Amino acid sequence: MDTSQTTGSKRRFTVSARHFTWLAFACAVAYGLIIDSGGAVRLTGSGLGCPNWPACYDHQILPQASIHPLVEFGNRMVTGFISIVTIATVIAAYRCEQRRRDLIVLSWALLGGILAESVWGAVVVYTKLNPYTVMVHFLVAPIFLGLAILLVERSRRDYSVAPTLLAPRSMVTMSKVQMGLGIVVVAFGTAVSNAGPHAGNFAGQEVAHRLNVDLRTAMELHSAAATVLIGFVLATVFAVRALGLAREVERISARLIVVVVIQGVIGVVQYVTHLPTVLVELHIAGSVFVLIGVLRFHLALNFRPLLPHAVNKQAKAR
Repeated sequence: MDTSQTTGSKRRFTVSARHFTWLAFACAVAYGLIIDSGGAVRLTGSGLGCPNWPACYDHQILPQASIHPLVEFGNRMVTGFISIVTIATVIAAYRCEQRRRDLIVLSWALLGGILAESVWGAVVVYTKLNPYTVMVHFLVAPIFLGLAILLVERSRRDYSVAPTLLAPRSMVTMSKVQMGLGIVVVAFGTAVSNAGPHAGNFAGQEVAHRLNVDLRTAMELHSAAATVLIGFVLATVFAVRALGLAREVERISARLIVVVVIQGVIGVVQYVTHLPTVLVELHIAGSVFVLIGVLRFHLALNFRPLLPHAVNKQAKAR
């Protein structure tokens, strides 16, 4: 047997740590895109543009050449893209130069997430955009976005060593509360969306049911939670500066306050202007960056050394 050929075959199917990080990053970007594209489906009234699943119609896979079927089918194509990237990530986790159990588990969790979201998408369609099924569909996606961000972070750092705490434990507790507030704000925002004017269906269809809550009350709860989050993030930024924490922690906290403030401004403007679709879509996109920001801040407080491929990349970025 030609051992050199066998060795060469193994080398060809080995994934470098750098390439695995790229795949993990692609997963994170894809999950952010599915949240935004899902918002676009609702805001353009295309939720029932394809009345069947997985084919667009009973006996036709592709949509008709009109806006609503194309938007809804486009969202499904984004889901298909995520599935391909996630499957590639699972395979790559087994083929890494140094196989790590944590990366394998997180990759499988992401694959389970996109499969669950796909099946739940069928539930949303066949329940004619029932607001509770729509809320679940939206709220599950940020969970797996968080897992994708965690996968990126773990793929870049050496988790074989114990972490070095870069802040007092009270700050770590604050960061956990901050993440919880971010989730609450997004959950209230989802309730606003399902009680508001953008039902997800277009004129001529059966009107989708709305969440049985007063829209003004839902918006006030959402804005109150968002205000608390902004105040909390401001307090965190001041605490980071006062304690003289590591530059990386300070940089991430500064970016977080910018994102949160911009998101708050968009929220106020869209309220005053009666929820125009463009601003609502920007607000949905902003929620993705807020969730990424609060998670990255929490992860930054527990320092682990960068792996060689991440050190080189960070040095070039500087």
